[in-house]
Amino acid sequence: MASSERSALLTYRLCGGSGEEERGRERARGRAAAAAPRKLPTFLGVVVPTLLSMFSVVLFLRLGFVVGHAGLYQALAMFAVAYFIIGMTVLSVCAIATNGALDAGGAYYMISRALGPEFGGSIGIMFFLANVCGSALYVLGLVEAVVDSFGIPPGQKVGTGVHVLPQSYWYELLYGTVLLALCLLVCLVGASIYAKATFLIFLIVAAVLGTILISFFATQPIGVPIRLPHFNGSETENGSFTGFSLATLRDNLGGGYGVDYTTGQMMSFSSVFAVMFNGCTGIMAGSNMSGDLKRPSYSIPRGTISAVLFTYLVYNLLAFLMCATCNRTLLQKDYGFLRDISIFPPLVTVGIYAATLSAAMSNLIGASRILYALARDDLFGRALALAKKTSASGNPVMAVILSWLVVQLVLFSGKLNTIAGVVTTFFLLVYATVNLACLALEWASAPNFRPTFRYFTWHTCLLGIAGCCVMMFLISPVSASASLGFLLLLLLALHYLSPSSTWGYISQALIFHQVRKYLLMLDVRKDHVKFWRPQMLLMVQNPRGSARLIDFVNDLKKSGLYVLGHVELQDLDTLPSDPLQPQQDSWLSLVDKLNVKAFVSLTLAPSVRHGVRQLLFTSGLGGMRPNTLVLGFYDDAVPQDGLARHPAFTSTREEVPLGFPPLRAPTTPKLLSAREYVGIVADALKMLRNVLLARQLENLDKAWELRRAASPPPSIHVWPVNLLRPDSARYADTCSLFLLQMACVLNMARAWRRARLRLFLCVEAGAMPHAQEEKLRQLLKDLRIQAQIQLVPWDAVTRLHWQTQRGPPGGPASAGAEEEEEGAVNFPANATQVSDEYVCAANKLVLEQSPAPAVRFLYLPRPPADTSLYQLYLHQLELLTRGLGPTVLVHGVSAVTSTQL
Repeated sequence: MASSERSALLTYRLCGGSGEEERGRERARGRAAAAAPRKLPTFLGVVVPTLLSMFSVVLFLRLGFVVGHAGLYQALAMFAVAYFIIGMTVLSVCAIATNGALDAGGAYYMISRALGPEFGGSIGIMFFLANVCGSALYVLGLVEAVVDSFGIPPGQKVGTGVHVLPQSYWYELLYGTVLLALCLLVCLVGASIYAKATFLIFLIVAAVLGTILISFFATQPIGVPIRLPHFNGSETENGSFTGFSLATLRDNLGGGYGVDYTTGQMMSFSSVFAVMFNGCTGIMAGSNMSGDLKRPSYSIPRGTISAVLFTYLVYNLLAFLMCATCNRTLLQKDYGFLRDISIFPPLVTVGIYAATLSAAMSNLIGASRILYALARDDLFGRALALAKKTSASGNPVMAVILSWLVVQLVLFSGKLNTIAGVVTTFFLLVYATVNLACLALEWASAPNFRPTFRYFTWHTCLLGIAGCCVMMFLISPVSASASLGFLLLLLLALHYLSPSSTWGYISQALIFHQVRKYLLMLDVRKDHVKFWRPQMLLMVQNPRGSARLIDFVNDLKKSGLYVLGHVELQDLDTLPSDPLQPQQDSWLSLVDKLNVKAFVSLTLAPSVRHGVRQLLFTSGLGGMRPNTLVLGFYDDAVPQDGLARHPAFTSTREEVPLGFPPLRAPTTPKLLSAREYVGIVADALKMLRNVLLARQLENLDKAWELRRAASPPPSIHVWPVNLLRPDSARYADTCSLFLLQMACVLNMARAWRRARLRLFLCVEAGAMPHAQEEKLRQLLKDLRIQAQIQLVPWDAVTRLHWQTQRGPPGGPASAGAEEEEEGAVNFPANATQVSDEYVCAANKLVLEQSPAPAVRFLYLPRPPADTSLYQLYLHQLELLTRGLGPTVLVHGVSAVTSTQL
């Protein structure tokens, strides 16, 4: 506690964790931040990049295309749907961005720190690809504008005037490469020059936008000749700018989908929406600059919401003005018609170039920042190691160059409308995941999720997810399916290959939330024997000597609760702090390495017996509490380090966990006396817990026993009779049925299905053995237990018992003993009536049954009521199980079998 009080306050980073590795990364980030201080304010860092990303290709080159094909009503509906989706996403972004300190990486940083490395890394790659494809889309849009202004018209071989640029696939690829190189140069200089360049471009775009709005009112009606490519030549159509006309508006209200003259494909609502939605995908442009903002948690919400509202109003206003002034031919067939109707056409041309160039740079620098953040987090190991390198000023130059190379590859697609659907799908998938991250944080109800932006609920997150998914599949089912498949592959790869992180996993918070809810619903008053399952508490003194026992009990739990208990003999009053906390990680690592589904419960106590009592009282929660106590056997065997020989450690180069002390030396006294050991068994039975005592389970080589190519197959021997009480032997009492159930549960485990159950029926001469066998067979049939029954004559053994009795069979002594056996609280004092000679004979009887089994289940009698007989009781158990190999002594106190549906 003292050390935790002295610890520095940890910076809360979007559900991020702490640890030496994370602190080292934070120090490295601090040094990088010192080299390149954050300078960008809200307007320059968020509003301007967001506006320019949204006011780019769609505004200047495709808004007329959208309105011309869809009509005003459907265009307004498209804007409403698109902005509803991005509006819900913006609310989620604002909530996450105001919930802690943001670092470089934008949406990737938010998602990875909220959902964990698997989701974060996979969505980071998807968002990187979305920005890369978006950058390529804007470059292609800019090439289209340049060729439209300066390209040689179709059908002519020699240019005239300013129309001097040849048009072909390879020439347009060359133009795109040159323009992309210009973007690369700006991005290589750094975020500061990028912000200055974008501000200058923003002023140009604002001036152009003002000019366009004025032109709708100031320009007189004119006809616009449109030259379209047609086979090997061209043809001319006439578009019209009518000025404000009610007839023109009426003609443009409904949809009129036609053929796109650049691709030759028939347009539809989904294909037009895919192109239009690219004008809405810039909402993350400001978030991508989170590492360069002065106050990202302040700037991102205000800047993003302001930019989104402004663009929504402008798009709707321009759509109405276009429908009221331009005929459908002009809108559909001339993507650059705004230049033709402008009062100052050159300014519109400059605006188109500036806006699309800025959007291309914005996506390129955003992609590089995401790639740099991915590389810095080491999620992909050496694959992205090159992207970590930065310039002296902290600019990730290698990430910029790698992003530029990928964009260059995408440019080979050739046409803007060709990749519009892919870009839209990628962005919709990222937006859906951002909403998912916020939804998960909200549903987890973690106390540390306290965003200062409160204008969101889980309903808005859910609506955002649904909207993104629906539109993704409406636009392009193939692209959506392929994107989801690729995302799933990335998730699986990162889950199995990425190193563990200390960011925190939202899955843990969600699991906790759901488990708590279902534990409250798990009502112990509604328990029924039909649905009983073993819930084990295995006491382990030192895991080094209990590895195979831990594995064996894992097979016995049958999807029930499994708790590894350990008692540390110390007094907390004499200690400065809890000594169990440092041990917890070693135990959890052991559980992981042994691949057992178990919890760990450690306690401090003055004695082992008190510690076991504590664990029996306190382990578990609600309806999930241990009902069965498992102990190793108390004998003089020298403990062996089974952990060092366990396949989980011998198959790899990893060392055995060093948190566990060496095993007890043969000369070292035990921490537990024989009397205390039997007292633990008695305590468990008083608390109505079933008890299992496991002897020589460390000698059980399960892999060899169950996989050896031997005939007959390995077997499990079951002796459901109390061998220490032949005068009251029954096969259908509670304890015998529990023993049968445990043997059956073991046989049901995947690793033990090949084994065969052999049930031994001890019979005496003249006792109608076949009738007993038939009765037992019927019982097994009713219980649906498949087992081979073997009759074992034991007259010679029981004769030794009767010779030591004080009276004849059925006399007062035996009758009293049977009455004691029937009681739930009284303990039989039969230990003094059984001779060592008889017990050795019973041991020999069990040992003679061949072939030798993999494991034996024997009936465990109750301890005697007289505590002075505990030593004798344990001595008899030792004689009974001596030399039998892996053996489990079982005593059940609860009904566990059912013959009903």
